[in-house]
Order: sequence, then structure tokens, then C-alpha cells
Amino acid sequence: MPRKVHVQTTINGEEVEFLCEPRQSVLEILRDELGLTGAKEGCNNGNCGACNVILDGRLVNSCLVLSVEIDGKEVETIEGLADPGKLHPLQQEFLEHAALQCGICTPGFIMASKALLDENPNPTEHEIRYWLAGNLCRCTGYDKIIRAVLSTAEVMS
Repeated sequence: MPRKVHVQTTINGEEVEFLCEPRQSVLEILRDELGLTGAKEGCNNGNCGACNVILDGRLVNSCLVLSVEIDGKEVETIEGLADPGKLHPLQQEFLEHAALQCGICTPGFIMASKALLDENPNPTEHEIRYWLAGNLCRCTGYDKIIRAVLSTAEVMS
């Protein structure tokens, strides 16, 4: 049995400590150990974006990052996006534009969109489509997602 490693990190602004096996991904720890089930396991090989989180300001597929790598770092997940009682503008615009259906990909799209807007608060449609190319959806057809991100950029400016 592999020896467990102690990890201290910040998740959604809160200090968190846990023990993990060196091979466990951030996705596994978030979902199975910490109860943060917003990030979804779609492909478990970095191709779908359903598990996107922001690690030290950078968008990553949490299925591809080992939990031991987040020691001393800051992680943002979909659970930390909204303020108590009030949705984040991205979440609100996704609802208003009906930019979701089954919901499996939605947290990943929202986190990817947040990372984009953090870096570029006024992206063009082309820039949004390029940025979100790593996120797959089997339901929406993408146009409503793009419109929601464009609208969020307007709302937040």
C-alpha cells in the first residue's frame, strides 16, 4: 500500500489539509475526499474540460494534476464562484441564456470562462471560441454558451 502524503492547500479561499496517495488526481481528492463534486469526471484524460479548476490563476484539467502538486497552492472550483445567496455573473448569464442542458460540462465551461475573463475581460467571439475549444458539450451546440460569456463580459465591464 502506497504511503500517503500530507498536502496543505487553499481551496476556494479556505485552508485545507488532507492525506492522499501520490498517484491521486486533484479531481479524485476534490470529489471523493473533500465532497466538492462540481468538477465532473468526463474523460479522465484531459480531453473534455468537465473537471476544469483554476490553479494559482491558471486553468487546468483537475484529472491531469496530481494532488501532491497543489501543496501550498490556491485552487478555485465552481463551488467557490458564487457569493452566499448570489450567483456569479457567469452562472447567472448561463441560466439566462439557457447555456446548459444536462449539466455535466457546465462547471468546466464556467471555470474556463472565468479564467478567460480574468485574463481578458472583453474577449471577442472568436477569442471565446478559441479559449473554450478544450471543453466538450454533447447537448447545447455551443452558441448559447458563447452568448452567455459575451453577455457576462458586458455585465462585468
